[in-house]
Amino acid sequence: MTFKQKIHTHYLQLVQDRIDVFKDMILALTEDSKNDAKGSAGDKHETALSMMHIEQEKLNRKLREVLDQKTILDKIDVTTIAETIIVGSLVKANGIYLYLSVALPKINIEGINIIALSPQSPLGNKLLGNQEGFTFEINGTKYLVEGIY
Repeated sequence: MTFKQKIHTHYLQLVQDRIDVFKDMILALTEDSKNDAKGSAGDKHETALSMMHIEQEKLNRKLREVLDQKTILDKIDVTTIAETIIVGSLVKANGIYLYLSVALPKINIEGINIIALSPQSPLGNKLLGNQEGFTFEINGTKYLVEGIY
C-alpha cells in the first residue's frame, strides 16, 4: 500500500467511525423517546420529547455532512497522480503534506503529519490546478509546492 493509499484509507476509516457514532446516537435517542412516550404524561413529557427531537435533528444534520464527506472520499482514485493539483492530490508544500479532499483533522502516518483540506478552503483553492514549483502567499506565509503525489 502506498503512502497516499494509507492516508486515504485512514481518512475513510475516520469518516466511517464518525458515521457509526452518529447513527448510534440517533438510534439511542429514538429508543429513549419511545421509552419516554410509554411512561410519561403532561408538559414535562412534551418538553422532553421536543428536546429529544431537536437533538435528533442536529445529529441527522451532522450525519448528512459526514456522509457527504464520505461520498467525496469514495470518488477519489488514489492511484491517480496528476501533473496538476486536483482533488485527491497529496501535495508537499513547505515540508507539509496536504491531502486535497475534504476538511478533516490532522493525522500522523509513518511519523509524518498530514492535513486534509477542502478545495474550497483558501489554501486548497490556491493549490488547485497548479504544478510542482508553484509559489504563492496566504496570510503572509509564502508557500512552494515541492511535490504532487
